[in-house]
Amino acid sequence: MKLYPDKLATHLAKGAAPIYLVHGDEPLQLGEIGDRLRVHARESGFEEREVVVVNEDADWAAFRESADSLSLFAERRLIELRLPSGKPGRVGGEVLKAYAANPPPDVLLVIASAKLDRAASNSAWFKAVDKAGVTIAVQPLPAGQLPSWLGRRLRDKGLHPTPEALELIAERVEGNLLAAAQEVERLALLYPAGELDADQAVAAVADSARYALPDLALATLQGQGARAVRVLAGLRDEGVAETLVLWSLAQEIRAGARAAEAIAEGVGADAALKAAGVWRNRVGPLKLALDRHRSAPVWLSFLAACTFADRQIKGQEDGRPWDTLGRLVARLAGESADDERTPADVFLHADAARL
Repeated sequence: MKLYPDKLATHLAKGAAPIYLVHGDEPLQLGEIGDRLRVHARESGFEEREVVVVNEDADWAAFRESADSLSLFAERRLIELRLPSGKPGRVGGEVLKAYAANPPPDVLLVIASAKLDRAASNSAWFKAVDKAGVTIAVQPLPAGQLPSWLGRRLRDKGLHPTPEALELIAERVEGNLLAAAQEVERLALLYPAGELDADQAVAAVADSARYALPDLALATLQGQGARAVRVLAGLRDEGVAETLVLWSLAQEIRAGARAAEAIAEGVGADAALKAAGVWRNRVGPLKLALDRHRSAPVWLSFLAACTFADRQIKGQEDGRPWDTLGRLVARLAGESADDERTPADVFLHADAARL
């Protein structure tokens, strides 16, 4: 059965399955789920623990040996099987299928894997494990859910943050749950139980936000100008290449330009977006952008800005590519190109006043 991470405690209260497969690329949640399963195993009498790391086909022999052997020290054992690549291969797939078909009653198997792609999730070995036990997919926490996540953790520590404090903390740790958990612990040490206001949060919380390229495109399309510029600044500070940032924006802009031209010819928005090859998870955000910028020539001007930035990156035009990208993000997010102080200007020329 498939299980959401936040349902694990309820599930374990009813009894454990013989196999757990936890996969994803968010380290804090992976670690906490692993800790919870280990605690449950220990409390349930699985006193012996073995860890098997599989990197190549030959390593599966060690797992089979562990699974088949009798314990010398305890009647029940916890075996942690780690798949750093998320790909067991043909040999590993057959081993897991055979194990799932008849799991030993005295063994609790916990498989910790890197994020699995669609092919792996549809594989025979995955389906066998899912049928015999529990699979848990760990996803990065969406930005919109971070304040409530932080609020729950802070309240567990006796702190009651104001909405302004939550917003500020979330802004500073977005995309970095490890840092978020550390900041919760820090705040619990610094302040007594009770209300936590924005001034206290500012004084204690470091700026540990991390962003990914999709965050930039999503914020820009949704018209979140200040956040989009903040994400762009974060990507720049993390050393992400201008070429990748430009590519991320340009593919959205090309789709928007094609859709805008089709809409101008009388095609419905949904049909225009489908014809433009827009992915389903981008239809909503791109619709918002098309509502703000209805004119096809405006979208073509965005494409021209992409071309100019590309020429700057290649040294064929003067100026800094990050400047052009900042202005492009602000315009696409809905900021006025004639405004004397757009969020782009803040990003470009006043890092001390980071948004």
